[in-house]
Amino acid sequence: MLGGVASVAIFTNQSALSNNGFQIASFLVVRSSNLSKKYSSPQPFFKIPGFREHIVQFIASNNGNLARKNIVFAIPNEKDDAEKEGSDYYIDYPVIVGQKEDGSSCAPEMGTTFSLLPCGEGILRSYEINGKEDGLLAKLMAVHLHVLAMEQWNASKLKMSHKNYLVSATNLIHYLALKSLNIEQLKEELSSICLLNLDTINQHVLASLSAGIRLLDNVKYDSSSHTISYSEGISSTKSLDKQMKGEFSINTLRRRASHTADLLLGRLPEKRNTHIMVTVGEEAIESETLMKDLLNAGTTIVRINCAHGSPEIWSEIIRRVKRTSQILEKPCRILMDLAGPKLRTGKLQAGPCVLKISPKKNAYGKVIYPALVWLSSPGAGSPPAHVSPDAILHVDGEELLSKLKVDDVVTLFDACGKQRTLKIISRYPIFSGVGYMAECSKAAYVKSGAKLFIKDKRRKLSAGHVVNIPPLKQFIKLRVDDLLSISRDGQNEENNLTSSTGAHRISCSSEYVFDSVKPGEPIAFDDGKIWGIIKATSTSEILVSITHAGPRGSKLGSEKSINIPRSNIRYEGLTSKDLIDLDFVANHADMVGVSFVRDVRDILLLRQELEKRKRRDLGISLKIETKEGFEKLPLLLLEAMKMPNPLGIMIARGDLAVECGWENMAYIQKEIISVCTAAHVPVIWATQVLESLVRSGVPTRAELTDVAEGMRTSCIMLNKGKCIVEAVSFLHRILSNHSTKSHAEFKPLALSSHDF
Repeated sequence: MLGGVASVAIFTNQSALSNNGFQIASFLVVRSSNLSKKYSSPQPFFKIPGFREHIVQFIASNNGNLARKNIVFAIPNEKDDAEKEGSDYYIDYPVIVGQKEDGSSCAPEMGTTFSLLPCGEGILRSYEINGKEDGLLAKLMAVHLHVLAMEQWNASKLKMSHKNYLVSATNLIHYLALKSLNIEQLKEELSSICLLNLDTINQHVLASLSAGIRLLDNVKYDSSSHTISYSEGISSTKSLDKQMKGEFSINTLRRRASHTADLLLGRLPEKRNTHIMVTVGEEAIESETLMKDLLNAGTTIVRINCAHGSPEIWSEIIRRVKRTSQILEKPCRILMDLAGPKLRTGKLQAGPCVLKISPKKNAYGKVIYPALVWLSSPGAGSPPAHVSPDAILHVDGEELLSKLKVDDVVTLFDACGKQRTLKIISRYPIFSGVGYMAECSKAAYVKSGAKLFIKDKRRKLSAGHVVNIPPLKQFIKLRVDDLLSISRDGQNEENNLTSSTGAHRISCSSEYVFDSVKPGEPIAFDDGKIWGIIKATSTSEILVSITHAGPRGSKLGSEKSINIPRSNIRYEGLTSKDLIDLDFVANHADMVGVSFVRDVRDILLLRQELEKRKRRDLGISLKIETKEGFEKLPLLLLEAMKMPNPLGIMIARGDLAVECGWENMAYIQKEIISVCTAAHVPVIWATQVLESLVRSGVPTRAELTDVAEGMRTSCIMLNKGKCIVEAVSFLHRILSNHSTKSHAEFKPLALSSHDF
């Protein structure tokens, strides 16, 4: 055995996560007298009696370029049994570092944490020790020590984590340390002997590495000769046992991840491993049965988007959710998303209050099915779930409506002055009164105020008049090569949708966008359905040339998203509207969704605002919607872990795909799930899940595989739509079958003796 005390020099090098500001370290344990002379360290860092040196070479990323890095570490000296019995290693802070070629130290300042300090490339040369020790055990030990060094390297920041998250934050650092190395060859070698899959240990990195080392030491494996021999080794050390047990054990960390999800999202219903979240709006207060149907179908979380509606509407939705949840004895939590600094198109002038009733016609224009029209008083409630009218007319004249009978005929004059008839075909008792289904065999344009009559053999009896027909939504139809002028809110007259130059006009309420964009930058509208290039800008106007739209043009309406992915727009974290809405959320909701989180400063501001409102128990869902938010996700998590609040991440795939590119979404969502799994933070899978089913009642095949991917997360979110209840019920069946693994209609794919 070589004499002297082991010392370690830590050399930082850029990693794939360097832009997140983490300390990524490769390190050197020196035992050889030759190496010690050339790369000595001023004081011991690791003390490992009975160990001898070993060098393993990995590839680390340096500013995007792959560079070889040597990791030299200690392993037990089999000839020194006396020392081996009491051997153990420890890490002593502060970290001892080497020097650059110019003699200057590359040590981090003690007051500066989570800052990357790259050293020169010439510090460590290739000194590979070939032989028996260059096996799988040696490489796995190198990774193990690298993970431990990373934990100590960031110890000061980890101590700032709240006690609820300290272990999870530490495991996240372990995972990031593992990700900083290119270990593809090691993965293949471990896989070839069916020992350890490094792609699935995110949730319990240190315990898994320790278990792998222990097994390999008991079953010595030489990767060069592919031979296995049994021996006693370092598996007896106390350090590995500690890492495999206690708070960092695999089972403990799995329970911690499950507990964290329960704190944020609530307990899961029986036979399910995934929550179902549903976005609701005003339709929830227009229907007396919608909330009951959603909860019975399997909804466990209701989401309200603060970008739409008002506190009065939100209050009524929440009241109905809580009342229904209590009556049905089905727990249901409420998430309220703050609007955030999202760029949206301004409001267009409301269209006329007219409703078109259209019977179904064949290719020759002949009516084959009359239109179904629902008639009821304004406060009577929505039609029953099993009927699907083509149009709904609210009639002011409840007394006369109560006298209607099946086969009666109601007459009206539409907006064109044409007489149209509605034949009553069925009568339904509803929540507050009665409703009727009628048939209309001719197209009609009905406006508010239209009078209705009941035809009698002798005379016409007035049955009231039509009320509350909503205004038609206005939109601009854009085609390729069209010009679109975006003006500041208030600069554009609502009734003028075209400018003097012939360009279509729309407004944007976010004033800071006009000071940040530049000509030549791409711009997208309505979650990427429309794309254009900015041609010119001023302090009050942006001129866009449309480059992508539908073959027949695409509609752009009010409050649709605007994305400018390449622009350096200085967004504010929580807007003034967010702060006002947060007062309501803090008093009524179980969780708050923070939109467009980009920087640690956004988390700091949120923390201050929640402390002002004394809501240290309010659940927090950080919405990852931008490239910057994705790239800084580990930092955002570690900063949020300083708070006691239950924490989760929502993958908002709509804006995220536009900002980062559709072709990158598969990779991005996989990375987000991996990082959150390491942090024991639940993930919400959102945007366009089962969208075709929600809108039309029939899912696409691709949507079903998307749900399968979403089952890796803690919650799947559905957006509102015509068939939302059916979609929730369908998703519930999928999740229940997956959880119980019971597919009664299909036998397991297996061979039996009868098959031969």
